[in-house]
Amino acid sequence: MEVDLLDFVEQCRHLAKQALGKYAGEPASGGFARWVHVVLHCFRLEEGHSYRETPNRLEYMTEIRDVLGLDQDDLPEFTTIYKSFDRLKMWVWRALLRVSAQQHPHSGHAALDSTFFDRRSASSYYRQRSGSTVQTLKVTTLTDVESLAVLDVHISARWKHDTKTGPQVVRRNADDLLSVAADKAFHNWITKYEFYALGVDPLILQRGSKPLTVGHNALIRAKGYSQRWMAETSYSTTKRSLGDAVRALGWYRQFREIVLMFAIINIESLCEPL
Repeated sequence: MEVDLLDFVEQCRHLAKQALGKYAGEPASGGFARWVHVVLHCFRLEEGHSYRETPNRLEYMTEIRDVLGLDQDDLPEFTTIYKSFDRLKMWVWRALLRVSAQQHPHSGHAALDSTFFDRRSASSYYRQRSGSTVQTLKVTTLTDVESLAVLDVHISARWKHDTKTGPQVVRRNADDLLSVAADKAFHNWITKYEFYALGVDPLILQRGSKPLTVGHNALIRAKGYSQRWMAETSYSTTKRSLGDAVRALGWYRQFREIVLMFAIINIESLCEPL
């Protein structure tokens, strides 16, 4: 999705300060404010720049520098931006995802689905030296079916079964949910029982062709199961806009990058389109 870049940066500044709260200012050791680093990483990923390219592009973008409060001769070095991605913990990016999702109207009805992100393009040399054999990361997303806002993300390198990751995501967001639509991969009786215990209506199809199963699936479809495709739309939009592969080397950086990608998609829909 093509959006007005200045509007995007302004939205990121507003949401980054909300997400960081009292930690938004400068660290005790000095340097740039933490919210500035968060916005720089949003800008970097949105434009597809490398760490080296980011300060170089900012040097010629006066209006964006003004939003960030940066002078042309006082831009952060690319190494500073790179290291800040290590210093900013996962809770920062999850807070940004949560705050960006809160800007959209919530219907209480969500769709649950899983997809995969490629990590082979990061660096085959690094993977060989680190002894990593994982080539794809499994990502489970929870998406509001009306606003298409991504509410939560679960990332796994070991490909846990959907019946394990699904309840974990729903459990974290149960207070805001009325129903969850998911395909047959998320179905088992333990999962459905837990959803009911949380006060969430599970719109999950069952496997099989017995008359009772067919009747149950027909009822689930009538109650709104067809909205499950919204989850596929959300991560399809993310992959088409920001790519289907992670570029970070370390696994923890890859997890943060994926959460940031979905937060950016939430923010993009708040901006003026081109």
